[in-house]
Amino acid sequence: MHVYPIVAAAVWGIASGLLLPRAAHRLAVPSGEPWAAGCRAGHPLPAGPRGWVGPAHCAGCEGPGRVSAAGLVPAVLGGALCAGIAAVAGAHPELAVWLLLVPAGLALALVDLRVFRLPDVLTLPALGGTAVLLGGAALLPSHDGSWTRALLGGAALGVLYMVLFLINPAGMGFGDVKLAPTLGLALGWYGWTAVVRGTLAAFLLGAVVGVALLATGRAHRKTPIPFGPFMLAGAAVALLLT
Repeated sequence: MHVYPIVAAAVWGIASGLLLPRAAHRLAVPSGEPWAAGCRAGHPLPAGPRGWVGPAHCAGCEGPGRVSAAGLVPAVLGGALCAGIAAVAGAHPELAVWLLLVPAGLALALVDLRVFRLPDVLTLPALGGTAVLLGGAALLPSHDGSWTRALLGGAALGVLYMVLFLINPAGMGFGDVKLAPTLGLALGWYGWTAVVRGTLAAFLLGAVVGVALLATGRAHRKTPIPFGPFMLAGAAVALLLT
């Protein structure tokens, strides 16, 4: 694959990463509460799209226009992920689906890390959009995957997480169950090996971080740890290794 599409993907990842912190901030509220109406400093955000895109702070905050170091993390991760996935996936139509999933996944990870939930307003459109867009990609002659296998992968991962939720509701959130089919779709597109690899990577990453937190005294056995970011990271690892 030529370098220009990879650079374009990186630019897309950086740009979308810079624009999503405000949406993540507004969605990071406990279940049942309305979305946040103001910025982190409490200033009211404008109506319409401007109230949802951009940094978590608004122009009325001290130092308007400045981007905090924390605000740069989604941009850096988005740029690196999009560039890496573009380099691996190549110039195939499904690449557009992955590039759309990256900012959605970053937003979900930010919300889950802050309030331990994966909002339906992100998980459900991601599921429907991924299924439909991959179906469209499968109609193009240059696609490099299987839509049927993607659907089966989504169903299999959804069932797996539903079983885990029913066995131990305290250890697995229902938002994780809703996110699982989307990741199964993406991984199943490339094969069952990718599904298994992404699932194992998620649990391995979660276990490593959990043990590290316990060892450093930053958590105890009953400290809740959001699992959505590990699911997303595991899926990203599997996609980058395809």
